[in-house]
Amino acid sequence: MSNINQPVLKIENLNKTYMLGKREVNALSELNLIVNKGEFIAIMGPSGSGKTTLLNIIGCIDKPTSGTILIDDVDVGNTPEDKLYKVRRDKMGFVFQTFNLLPYLNARENVELPMEGKTLTKEQRRKRASELLALVGLSGRENHRPQRLSAGEQQRVAIARALANNPAILLADEPTGNLDSKNKQEIMKLLANLNIQQGTTIIMVSHDTDAARHTERMLLLKDGKIVKEKEGLHSAKKNNKCPHCGSTLAVTDDMCPKCKKHIFTADDFYTT
Repeated sequence: MSNINQPVLKIENLNKTYMLGKREVNALSELNLIVNKGEFIAIMGPSGSGKTTLLNIIGCIDKPTSGTILIDDVDVGNTPEDKLYKVRRDKMGFVFQTFNLLPYLNARENVELPMEGKTLTKEQRRKRASELLALVGLSGRENHRPQRLSAGEQQRVAIARALANNPAILLADEPTGNLDSKNKQEIMKLLANLNIQQGTTIIMVSHDTDAARHTERMLLLKDGKIVKEKEGLHSAKKNNKCPHCGSTLAVTDDMCPKCKKHIFTADDFYTT
């Protein structure tokens, strides 16, 4: 269950403007968003809707033109760059579509990387990395370099790396984009389990409606604004309730055994 009184991300009246030649482009316009601790949300939208810009601002890679963004009570919009890197390191975990693992390091060493610069001994970093690899199902693969791992395994290493510093938010940018259908399902299942069992707050950007439906909350971004919100399958599973009739559900149910309605239908999400 989400902790409704504990927002980990709070965005108010966020604007981001770029100059394209002499033309002003509003990438984000008066955007408001609250993500509570322990939520698993998906941000969707067509190309040019502002998804990448929003992700970069949440990830402290870019700054807004105006508006407020609080991450774990830190006003990152007004945080100087020489302190912002600590926010990125300590409060954010990044998962990329292309994994971004260093090929000359093995799985454990890749997971250890974000912990360098922290007050941990080498043995503590090694132990933490091994524990995280076990958490994502890669026990016994710690010494394998990326080229000896499948695409799904590489993404598991990337997720373990993102969790290394126990971030306030895990940001996943198209985490299933380079995976086949089987591995896509496995990665979404892993993220869902991390959310339920570890309480990890996850913000995922995706073009994949099928992947997004397995989150708790789906947000549609259009022209720099959130124009639609819809409950995802993961919400029903977390609450063990049918969103249509309120009947009790098993975690494995995709259809309500009582009202016979699907817990989630993609139908007209992109229609506004």
